[in-house]
Amino acid sequence: MTSLSPETRKKITELTGKYPQKQAALLPVLHLIQNEIGYIPAEAEIWVAELLGLQPVRVKEVITFYTMFLEKPIGRYHLQVCTNLSCTLAGARNILSYLMNKLGIKPGETTADGRFTLTTVECLGACEHAPCMMVNFDYYEHLTPEKIDKILDGLE
Repeated sequence: MTSLSPETRKKITELTGKYPQKQAALLPVLHLIQNEIGYIPAEAEIWVAELLGLQPVRVKEVITFYTMFLEKPIGRYHLQVCTNLSCTLAGARNILSYLMNKLGIKPGETTADGRFTLTTVECLGACEHAPCMMVNFDYYEHLTPEKIDKILDGLE
């Protein structure tokens, strides 16, 4: 894959050599690619499949199963709103609606300025703090529209 730096290619080669079966390196290889490019393009899926001796559909299954893997570029701030049962019962739908109206986008979309991408996720593992969301890698809990305004206003 031509868009990867020589350093990342070297890390991938070293990584695949550590596993008795190359296929076991799938998750770490995908992380390395995403860390460099920012997402996992379709050409990378095919390249990884060939590299690890997998069917391309297997790579696609893994990428689409795990919410941490991205298939397209996202905004500077990735807003992930939990929509699982605990968060929904605590008002996640209202939080999601508020964000959609405030940002003018729907889940899966990015604002025109490239600043925010809004997604929904099944669970953030913080049910006792519902409703919650992540902004990039930071958790925000017990959300209200007022808290959301403060969070968004506090971002650079």
